[in-house]
Parts: sequence; structure tokens; C-alpha cells
Amino acid sequence: MATPLRVLIHGGGIGGLTLATALARRGHLVRVAELRGELDALGVGIIQPSNALHVMREIGVLADCLAAGFEWDTLTINDPVGNTLAKIPQPRMGDAPACNGIPRPALARVLGAAAAAAGAEISLGTTITELADDGSGVEVTLSDGSTGRWDLVVGFDGIGSPLRRRLYGERYAPEYTGFANWRVTVPRQSEVRGVVMSTGDRTAKALLTPITEELMYLGAVFAEPADFRPDPERAHLQLAERLAAFGGPVAEALAQVTDPAAVVHSRISQVTVEEPWHVGRVVLAGDAAHASTPHIAQGAAMAVEDALVLAESLDATEDVPAALAAWEARRRPRAMWVQNISRAVLKQETGSPTTPEEDELLKTGIPGAAHVLVQPY
Repeated sequence: MATPLRVLIHGGGIGGLTLATALARRGHLVRVAELRGELDALGVGIIQPSNALHVMREIGVLADCLAAGFEWDTLTINDPVGNTLAKIPQPRMGDAPACNGIPRPALARVLGAAAAAAGAEISLGTTITELADDGSGVEVTLSDGSTGRWDLVVGFDGIGSPLRRRLYGERYAPEYTGFANWRVTVPRQSEVRGVVMSTGDRTAKALLTPITEELMYLGAVFAEPADFRPDPERAHLQLAERLAAFGGPVAEALAQVTDPAAVVHSRISQVTVEEPWHVGRVVLAGDAAHASTPHIAQGAAMAVEDALVLAESLDATEDVPAALAAWEARRRPRAMWVQNISRAVLKQETGSPTTPEEDELLKTGIPGAAHVLVQPY
């Protein structure tokens, strides 16, 4: 697009900051409205698979991500007591590294600095209060009282997206899967130089993921009622009880967890916006449009792919609605494939009934999915 656009991004998470950087580096005028008071991601760590690292290379922050994290290239499968069953090399997209583990706050700092350096304006403690799309532009009032007219408004505002609710009402509220994720950061064991997945019966699986030279996180998924919340005084003990059958590195990691406040518990939900992801000049992306379970570690990767492909689609035409339609045509099949196989893997690992369609997807398996996802997005 030869004429610079005015783009408002609602949400300063991983996807929103990636888009802000990609657009600002292309000469567009970009403002990010982020409700939180600082760019400090919630949670513990995150896996950046090769397709996500390829996007980081494209926006100029790959070296910063690798410096802040822990690069690895082999998935290790252990039995419950810690004996190694398999080592699986992870594929690469082009010349991007295979995988990187990184603390979420560190990634937020890297992407925030990149967006600001590219020229994007980042407004913290700010959200949309009024929005009117007249077909040729979008009039927006923000909670800080400022107003503006934008060529495009992008909702990278997460699984609970207020912008999605504004566009579609409650039709696409998050759907709880019946499972929750437990994670806690612990000192990295010297032998954990890539993700170590320890599998037991169909009620438990534990992962150790290195995120810096000094740190890794322990993660596990369990079936839980929708109203369950960990005991604030016993969360670390509740996690240990759930993983009592595990020995080896999992037990060693659990022995390091003494503070219940360090344990992060989050329900696993999905979002599937079945209507077009854009209404006029307002578009949803990332978890706001297609949140998935974490079972093939592709949620954030899909968000950053969404961001880069949207920037490329806007490059290709002077017509914003046409660019949005072309972007969705590229992104929806891949994002839905990730969502469907992630949900199928969750069911497989927990012994839940699967559909015939999910059984076909499961023939791909996690290693096969990784190979699919290092193909061009």
C-alpha cells in the first residue's frame, strides 16, 4: 500500500506488538491501546517454535528473543520415573532456529521496545469506549478521552476480547474445554536443554521447558470443574498431589516449589469466530478470533503469523476491505487446523472421546504437525 495507513491496535500483547512493529517499519502510523498499565505479560514462559521465530526474524527481533531465552532443538519423551523413551529433533522453517523458550515478560519487553523503536505509539491504561465505522474510516474514542479517525482497527485483545463482544455480542464467548493448565517457574536442571515431556497414564502429563540458562517452567494439564480454583495457601501442594506418580526431573522440579503464589493456574478455553473475522474496517486476530488449546504450542505462533500476514496483505492492495478478505483467506484454514488438532491432542492425551475427523487429524501426530507448520504461512 503506497499511502500510509492510520491503524489502531486494540491490545498490546504478543500479536498486537508484532503487528505494530511490522506496520510501523513499513511507514504506517500506528497506535496501540493497551488496557494494562505496563507491557508485562501474565504467566510464566512460552515456547517459540520455528514458525514463530521466522516471524521474529522478519520484524527484526530474533537475536533479542534468543538472547533473552533458551534456544533448543530436541523434544525428549520420558516415562513417569524419568527414563528417556525418545528424542525427537524439531523441524525448522527456512534458516530460523527450531525452538526457543522465553519468559513471557521478557518477550513483552522485546516486542514493546521494537514497536516503540519502529515509531508506534503505545498508550497504556487505555481501551476503546466508542467506535463508529462509516465505511471509509473508523471514528474511535479512547478511555483517555482522545479521539481519532483510523483507516483500520485491529483487535488483538485476547481470548476475552472486548472488541469481539462489541462486534458479535456473546455469540463467540470462550468455550471451556474442561481442562486447566498449571505452570510454575523453577531453577533449570542442567540436563533440561529442550522440552522434556513426561507421560504417565491418561490423567497426567508434565512438561519441563527451559526459558533461560537459569530457569525453566513445569507445566501440566488436568481435568477440572469450571468453578475450581486452587487454594491460595496450598496451590503448590495441590500441584504436587496431581503429579505424585512422577519421579525423576519432574519430582526434582516439584521439590523446588515452596511458594503457593508462584503457581499459575488458568482454565483452557477455545474461541472460534465462525463469521468473517472483520466487520467493515474492524478486524479480530489471534486469540480474539481463534484461541486454541496449548497442546501443540502454537497459540502465540498463530498470533504473530496473523500479524505479519496482515501487514503483507495491506502491502498488496490500496483497498483495506480487500486486504482483510485476502488476509483471512490465507489465515483461517491454518489457524483452524491448529485449533482442531490441538483439541484432538488434548482429547487423545486425556482419554476423551474423539470424532472421526479428529481421529484423522491425530494420524498426523505432534511431530507431524510440527513439520506441517514449518511450511509457509
